[in-house]
Amino acid sequence: MLTGMTALPTVAACSSQRTSYSASSSQGEGGYPARAGLDAVIDISHNVRVSDFNLVRRSNILGVIHKATEGGDWFDPSYGPRRRQAEAAGLLWGSYHFGTRQYSGEQQAAAFLSATQPGPKTLMALDIEPNEGNPRNTMRLAQAEAFVLAVHRATGRLPIIYIHPKYANGQRYGRTGAALEAPITSSSVVARCDLWLADYREQPEVPFAWADRGWRLWQYVANENESDAAYGTVSRAVKGLDICDRNLFAGDATALTRFWSGRS
Repeated sequence: MLTGMTALPTVAACSSQRTSYSASSSQGEGGYPARAGLDAVIDISHNVRVSDFNLVRRSNILGVIHKATEGGDWFDPSYGPRRRQAEAAGLLWGSYHFGTRQYSGEQQAAAFLSATQPGPKTLMALDIEPNEGNPRNTMRLAQAEAFVLAVHRATGRLPIIYIHPKYANGQRYGRTGAALEAPITSSSVVARCDLWLADYREQPEVPFAWADRGWRLWQYVANENESDAAYGTVSRAVKGLDICDRNLFAGDATALTRFWSGRS
């Protein structure tokens, strides 16, 4: 673990006061989880075909989180043009970095910030998960901590953390059965960041390190499209896209806007 976490100032993106949201064990319409928040955030990458962000906005989507970088030398070529298009359509814009082991956490943060040029209303996220295409190139926890600290030094804000509960708790996860070298604990700077939970079960599990605050975003379904409901029986596809991941936000639209700019 990196030391010096207590020296971080209190940051708006990680307030100690949180409303606890969790999914009900009952199912909603079409087999979806009973609504536990605002279903208005999607995440996409260059692999998603986008035809019209205006249609996305008219589908009751308020925010888009787009992949920007991976490791220290890969940049999503669609990030810049799509940012301009999405913001012009009135959508909140966010960016995420897929962490790897090849470069230091500081180097990866520098590449991410250089590529995204985040403004005060740009949500920033770090994706911590097994690199199933190259397991030996999976980001280690110490690198994730260094990434978080570097982003905070540069912007005064902490990124949110995208992670599956099993992986966060040090358990084996994914097709390769990878595991972090140690569970994330409440003493890690990573646990100071807000949680973007990846869990496709009806009732998501909150990792131990976030047990006192719960999730702010919950990715409850991935790869949703018109012809294949990835979760339940009713498609949650979004017009203007061929496929996307859907996320619930723990709050209402006003709270989402505040959260997006790090003010809650």
